[in-house]
Amino acid sequence: MRLIVNADDFGISKAINLGIIEAHREGIVRSTTLMCNMEAVDHVIKLAKENPELGVGIHFVLTAGKPLSDGVESLLDKDGNFTKFEGIAEKAKSEDIKKELECQLNKFLSYGIKPTHIDTHHHVHRIGKVFEVIKEIAIKNNLPVRLIEEFDSSMYEGIRSTSKFSESFYGKDMITEDLLIRLLDEYKDFETVEIMAHPGYLDQNILNRTSYAIERTIELDTLVSRKVKDYIKEKNIKLINFCEI
Repeated sequence: MRLIVNADDFGISKAINLGIIEAHREGIVRSTTLMCNMEAVDHVIKLAKENPELGVGIHFVLTAGKPLSDGVESLLDKDGNFTKFEGIAEKAKSEDIKKELECQLNKFLSYGIKPTHIDTHHHVHRIGKVFEVIKEIAIKNNLPVRLIEEFDSSMYEGIRSTSKFSESFYGKDMITEDLLIRLLDEYKDFETVEIMAHPGYLDQNILNRTSYAIERTIELDTLVSRKVKDYIKEKNIKLINFCEI
């Protein structure tokens, strides 16, 4: 099995950024995805360039923070922030989605880094009209896209992805060493597996932004765990990033 452990939310806060780098340098994370509209995105760039073996993809955002583009009112709430998942599904216009996501991609490219792949905050590419825009961007830029398992395989025609995606490593009860090892054993017959993770340290920024906070430090401990690393070595699991699929 080839395994991608992807750390979501690169750029959301300096503490999260540093935790992701720790999970890479000392643990099993080989991939992360950058939120281009967040406060700590500039802090990321030096870290990314200092860690060239860490694949950095783009974490497209339509459900947190503010947009990078102007004139995308169908994506926003009354305060000018992105609306929630349901709001995107119900009222977002495809042209606004395309405008904003292209703006986020252009900001990513402006840092002189090529993204390894595409995924989305809150899995917003589960929404059909969002997926269609992302598929167009992915094909144009030859970028893999995080797998949505409930989609028919024909939806991914022309774009690369893994053979399995797991979001089960999430929540206090599911982020222990033993449960991660159980997941790896469960997925052993898949060729290429992505496991989503959210490691990090904590700062006031992240505490203000999300209730998923202390769990990030627990995830970090699990992802650098000697027990987990020994299991991966024993089972000959190859750690990769999206450049290798």
